[in-house]
Amino acid sequence: MSETALSQADLQQIRRDLHQIPELALEETKTHAYLKALIVQWQTPWVEIREVPELPTALLVRVQGTQPQRTLGYRTDIDALPIEEQTGLPFASKHPGKMHACGHDMHMTVALGVLHHFCMTQPKDNLVFLFQPAEEEEFGGKKLYDLGVFKDEWRPDEFYGLHDNPALPAGQIATRQGTLFAGSCVVRIVFSGAGGHAAMPHLTNDALLAAASFVTSVQSIVSRNLNPVDAGVVTFGSLHAGGSVGNIIADEAKLIGTMRGLTQVNLEMMMDRIQRIARGTAETFNVDVDIELEQGGYQPVENDPDTTARFIDFMEQDEASDFTIVDSAMTAEDFGYLLHQIPGTMFWLGVNDPSHNLHQAVFSPDEAALLPGIQSITRFLTWRMAQN
Repeated sequence: MSETALSQADLQQIRRDLHQIPELALEETKTHAYLKALIVQWQTPWVEIREVPELPTALLVRVQGTQPQRTLGYRTDIDALPIEEQTGLPFASKHPGKMHACGHDMHMTVALGVLHHFCMTQPKDNLVFLFQPAEEEEFGGKKLYDLGVFKDEWRPDEFYGLHDNPALPAGQIATRQGTLFAGSCVVRIVFSGAGGHAAMPHLTNDALLAAASFVTSVQSIVSRNLNPVDAGVVTFGSLHAGGSVGNIIADEAKLIGTMRGLTQVNLEMMMDRIQRIARGTAETFNVDVDIELEQGGYQPVENDPDTTARFIDFMEQDEASDFTIVDSAMTAEDFGYLLHQIPGTMFWLGVNDPSHNLHQAVFSPDEAALLPGIQSITRFLTWRMAQN
């Protein structure tokens, strides 16, 4: 690999290596080892590598600036999803039932490309790169923050990060002021009643009937509680009740779903409403209910006004970058938690796979996005270092 810049062939090889070893949240041991081995090869006197014993798959890299005015942070996620890959690619996942179906292999490759540049060319400002585990589950960003990782010289003054977008052209950068991604909350509900014979329903308390009524009722949360100009989603994707026959009334029904909102205020209102509806349903059908809401670190990705204004100004004026403004999306990202603690900006990187979507087994991002993405981000960070 070049000592001055990674070529497109270098980047493709890195991405394909990472694509073949997808690992789930907090299990990213091979990925961590691969990343560390590469970065050690590039290590120069101004580069420090840090590991976190309490979260051993995390990796941080600090690049000391020549005349630092600030510390700029850049974050990438490193985990994968429990999906059996169906792309048929020659470099498809070697780990059965696991796949980089959200494009974190692309995210990591871009981050490595930017880091490599500043390993070879010492920056003016300090830089902190975070290779973060557990974005898809377990909210690794919040875990690291709660562990006190971002203190003293390891605390960025500004934080940046990207997510790939299959609907945008390869290499295009896109963002917006305000909320880019929604916050989300996992909802787990268990209704418990008394089962019995289908011919004697009066002697039972039907948990399945309660669950069905509940799923219908919660659709009113968005339509009747959220301002029509705002956006929110309530979806239950899992309902398990009863056994394998149809003449036994279920004594238990378990539901798992998600709620999403573009502001934390709206999401908290939705959390309150879903609990009220669940308790009311239980009372109506004379069953018990257990409610678990887990937001963790998945707060709305709310871009900081100042960092985002600078980012947009640069990208709009940089003739070498393809840039556009986009609307908010209902996808969720645990970078939102870090942006609630440290000002910063998240943005999309187009990867040109419009026929497929994130989290699909056939998702196949265009590697042509890698080099222009790295170059745009590197130019922006270099430009930011020249500002007061």
